[in-house]
Amino acid sequence: MKIDKNTINKIARLSRIKLDDKESEDYIKDLNSILDWVEQLNEVNTENIEPLSNISSSILPTREDVSKDANSSDEILENAPDKLEGFFAVPKVVE
Repeated sequence: MKIDKNTINKIARLSRIKLDDKESEDYIKDLNSILDWVEQLNEVNTENIEPLSNISSSILPTREDVSKDANSSDEILENAPDKLEGFFAVPKVVE
């Protein structure tokens, strides 16, 4: 299906949008490129693919939950512009 000037004018009228000739031509090009892309999707072979109605019905891989008790405050404070006794030091903002 290709979009022509009459179709774009009908869409604009139904949308209550006023288009000039330049805008109409731009929209015709854009909509035709979108329709061409959708047409390419129709060429994909989906013969043996079951439709997916809900992602929760698929089985997701799990991993072991491992706790890492690491005291990395020194690593975190390495890039701090100012630090005091193992904490971030910030200027006082309330008098």
